[in-house]
Amino acid sequence: MKLYAHPFSSYSQKVLIALYQNEISFDYLNLEAAAVKAELASLWPLKRFPVLVEQGRVLFESSTIIEYLQCAHPGPRCLVPAGEAGIEVHMLDRLFDNYVMTPMQKVVHDRMRPAGAHDSYGVAQARELLDKIYPWLDQRLAGRTWGAGEAFTLADCAAAPALFYADWVHEIPSALTGLRAYRARLLAHPAVVRVVDEARPYRHYFPLGAPARD
Repeated sequence: MKLYAHPFSSYSQKVLIALYQNEISFDYLNLEAAAVKAELASLWPLKRFPVLVEQGRVLFESSTIIEYLQCAHPGPRCLVPAGEAGIEVHMLDRLFDNYVMTPMQKVVHDRMRPAGAHDSYGVAQARELLDKIYPWLDQRLAGRTWGAGEAFTLADCAAAPALFYADWVHEIPSALTGLRAYRARLLAHPAVVRVVDEARPYRHYFPLGAPARD
């Protein structure tokens, strides 16, 4: 099994957390290497990542990859519960991707645009969305250890990189103690510690400047 990914990529980290959580063996093809980039382009013309390849099957999209791992390589920790228990896990997974990760990336990608091509209105909208989702999450997570309850799941695989980078871009207000505590628990989880440490050498890539924390 091969994973085409980059250590500093938020969606790569999401899948890596799942792999590390269940100690699944795989070949890590780091996209820092030009040859790996060329391989990825031959598999997927959009060249987005992560991409998982196993036995001729090529899988895209982080949530799909984690669901595949649950089916093909089940480990001792179930990240995608079946039936009713999985509904909130799936909902929160999409929420963290769409309403935390996406606006965070909007701000980051805008900083990477050439002069004269910035989208100040779009960036303001992205920050406004984060201002709305942070309090909602703070309330939703009240009394919970992890996103969907007491078990670490797909929802937390999505939440960890989303909140990690979002707080760099648009800091979680100090009054939202529950959300800040959840982020801290995520960053102390062994699988998340591992992906954060693997990404440290690439922090100079962060276009807004990585803060001197985390």
